[in-house]
Amino acid sequence: MIAYHHYINFIPELKNNKKVEGSFFNVITVKESYYPRLHEKLLYELTFFNNQGRDLLLCTDREFARTKDGQLWSFEVKGVVTFFWYSGNLTIEYLSHENFTIELLEYWCLHIFLPIFFTIEEIYDFLHAGAVEVDGKPILFIARSLGGKSTMTDFFMQQGHSMLSDDKVATYKKKGNFLAVPSHPHHRPYREKEDLGFFVKDLMTKSKPIQVIYELEKAKENATIAIIELNGVEKFKSVRYASETNLFFQKQKRFEYLMQMAKIVPVYRVYIPWQLDKLKEVYDEIMHHCKTFLIV
Repeated sequence: MIAYHHYINFIPELKNNKKVEGSFFNVITVKESYYPRLHEKLLYELTFFNNQGRDLLLCTDREFARTKDGQLWSFEVKGVVTFFWYSGNLTIEYLSHENFTIELLEYWCLHIFLPIFFTIEEIYDFLHAGAVEVDGKPILFIARSLGGKSTMTDFFMQQGHSMLSDDKVATYKKKGNFLAVPSHPHHRPYREKEDLGFFVKDLMTKSKPIQVIYELEKAKENATIAIIELNGVEKFKSVRYASETNLFFQKQKRFEYLMQMAKIVPVYRVYIPWQLDKLKEVYDEIMHHCKTFLIV
C-alpha cells in the first residue's frame, strides 16, 4: 500500500491548483463523465447521511452487499456532484450539478467521497481520528464530538510534528500490524463548511504501523492530567466508537477488523482539563508518555 494522497490524479484544472500542485500521482483518476445516463442502471439506493447541509446518496446496480468486480456504484452530493465507478477499476467519473464548482469537487472528493470509495472497495478501513508523527511513528487522537481531537492534532503540528491525517485515518492490516496511511495534504482546524483547508507541506509520506491511540476525555478545569490504559471491552468500545464509514453491509467484516485492532494496538485514555492554556501541559504529558511507550 502507498500513501492515500498518492492515489489521486485530478482533472487538469485541479492539478494546476497551487494548493495541491505536486502532491498527487497517477494511480486513481478522477475525470468528467460523458455518460449522463449511467444512473439509470442503479436500482438500489441508500440515503447515506446529511453532511454540512447536503443530502448524500449511495447507489449501486445490485443489492447492497460486499462489492464485486464490475459492480457499478455512485455517490451523489445533492446539487453538487455525482461520482461513478466500477468496482476493481481505479478510474472515477463525475457528473456536475447546478451548484458545482472545482473547489467543491475537490473538497467533496478528498474529504468525504474517497474514504467511502476506499471502504467499499475494501482497500482501507477508516478511523475518525487526527494523526501525527512522533519520532517517525504514527500516534492517533480520537474523541467524542467536540472532544478536542482537531485542537490536539493542530497543536502537535504547531510543535513541528508531521501530519498523517487531519480527520480520517486510513488503516489496513499487514503481517500482524495495523498500518496508518497518510491522507491528502490539507488541514482544517477551524472546520468551515465545504472548505478544503490549508495546504500542509510537512506530511508523512509512508504507511507505518500505528504505535498508540489516545482517546481524549474532557475533565474539569484545573484537573490533573491523567493517562490510563484501556483494556478488554472498554478498549474495543473506544476503537469501535472511532470507526468511520460504517456501512451496514460490511458490518461483520468491520467488527472482526476492529476486534483484531483492539487486540494489537495500545489504546490510552487521556483526561484533559478543558482549558486552552493547558494545551502545552497536555502536550508535554503525552510526549513523555509516548516516548516512554515507544522506547518500550
